[in-house]
Amino acid sequence: MAIRRRSLQLPVAILAVLLALSSVGATARQPNVRAFLSPELTATLLQAPHAPARILLRGDVAALVPAALRHGLEVHRTLDHFVVVSGTQAQAAALSLEPAVIALSSDLPVGVTMTVSDAAIAANQTRSGESGLLGIGGYPGVTGAGVGVAVVDSGIAKHDALKNKVIAAVSFVPGDNSVDDGYGHGTHIAGIIAGAGAPARKVTSAYSGGIAPGAALVNVRVLGSDGVGLTSSVIAGLDWVISNRSRYGIRVVNLSLGHSVTAPCALDPLCSSVQRLVQAGLIVVASAGNRGKTPDGQPVLGGITSPGNSPFAITAGALNTWNTVARNDDTVTTYSSRGPTAYDFGVKPDIVAPGNKTISLEAPNSYLTRNYSAAHVAGRGSNAYFQMSGTSMAAAMVSAAVALLVEAYPDLTWAAAKYRLQTTASFMAADGLMAAGTGSIDVWAARRASGGTLLSLLPTSTIGGLLTTPGGAAFRDAGTLQTRLHKGTGIHLLDLLSAAVALLSPDALAWDQLHLIGLTNPIANESPHQIVWGDRLYDAHGQQIVWGDQIVWGDQVFDAEGQQIVWGDAEFSEGQQIVWGDSFIPSDPQQ
Repeated sequence: MAIRRRSLQLPVAILAVLLALSSVGATARQPNVRAFLSPELTATLLQAPHAPARILLRGDVAALVPAALRHGLEVHRTLDHFVVVSGTQAQAAALSLEPAVIALSSDLPVGVTMTVSDAAIAANQTRSGESGLLGIGGYPGVTGAGVGVAVVDSGIAKHDALKNKVIAAVSFVPGDNSVDDGYGHGTHIAGIIAGAGAPARKVTSAYSGGIAPGAALVNVRVLGSDGVGLTSSVIAGLDWVISNRSRYGIRVVNLSLGHSVTAPCALDPLCSSVQRLVQAGLIVVASAGNRGKTPDGQPVLGGITSPGNSPFAITAGALNTWNTVARNDDTVTTYSSRGPTAYDFGVKPDIVAPGNKTISLEAPNSYLTRNYSAAHVAGRGSNAYFQMSGTSMAAAMVSAAVALLVEAYPDLTWAAAKYRLQTTASFMAADGLMAAGTGSIDVWAARRASGGTLLSLLPTSTIGGLLTTPGGAAFRDAGTLQTRLHKGTGIHLLDLLSAAVALLSPDALAWDQLHLIGLTNPIANESPHQIVWGDRLYDAHGQQIVWGDQIVWGDQVFDAEGQQIVWGDAEFSEGQQIVWGDSFIPSDPQQ
């Protein structure tokens, strides 16, 4: 796809904030420099200047609270690195000049986004293991035993398949201390990760248990009974995970939720929390989002949601396995969000995993159970089973896969986990890098892969790409990869000098053998029809910018066939398909 564009000059205020954030431990700006106001907050304040808006303040919490009170804002909540307040346009403008305030963002609403799948990603082989010659060596089977997985979601209901699985439960939903799952999403995710198969055998053969049945679950409820929560609630839950990671042996964090990307990752509150999780030694798996197409079927590029846009998250897109174990018929689902990421142009998702028509645990009397009874598969009460689709389910598959790898390699770092999963994935040339990342995960291959030791010795903040095994590739993209993927013809192989530089650069890329697959421009693999991009944003004056309806970067943009590329916005209702964040119930089996 031929794209011509004019360079976009970021406002001076944004550049100042980005420079401040690049310094570790920076907690304040220079005086008289206005803090960054996110576009969606600016638009909200412009639309209703005298109505208090809910705002996330980023900076030194000890200084933020008195600053907010000094300007008459109501303080709702204090987090480890944020303060939640309510204020008008005038109050926000005054607060933006306070040196303690680095950035102001809206406290956005966040929404939630088996047998064949288990074998399709080779998790069953990973649990069985393989003995070595004469009993020496080999790869012992792993189940995720001793690994804590935090499910940050709508709660986890009591279910026969989760007996003694949930070792801790907390709620950060304002005014609701219940840790039960009133919506029904978190329970489904928990079942994919670590549910037991024995209770299901009493009523159905459609569910054989979770991918990592030996893992322990930590229920961190941040979404209400409608499947929606606040960004600040998610951050509060993640703060708790960091503080309690040692107490409960938490190594993996599953984030099957998200909201539209409304700012560069360095200024996004959820992205900053993901980075802190990784720096604390945790491995974060996020869903890519379900914004891969418009209601009339046009492909959408740039629909990755936050925090899936974070370079520190292992971001999962969704596969349709077509109910077969074989990989040669797998396709990325049409609804799975494609890259590149808004603002940063990072390449996402990182990998893909089964997520379509996934059968897992049903939460009794939950919102989904009551309103979508057609998705009920079998059983009743505390032993019922439910079918859902979405990148939420794919993220749960990947989180469970990581739990298996962590049991096998207890010192596994975030970078080494991503490297193992990416370099052993089956590349999907027909879908392209922007839809499938480096491909469909193969847990058994990742279990047996070598090379993780080298990555585990390197600081996660400096890991770039590495030359990998034939047919595999790995990347860590901080925003420059998208422009380096191709030079009009296809992906090129790095030479030895570039590979050496890749080890030192935080946004470098190294590839091996991808050029042999005949991969051309990955974006050109999308439909030749009109292409729709991500989200609609506004500048400080309320003017639509960057992701507009008919104008991009101040110019019209066309694909190789002369079709205009449109950057739009949508929380799409897929006909009768019901969408809630990162997961939905497909009415069409061909999705």
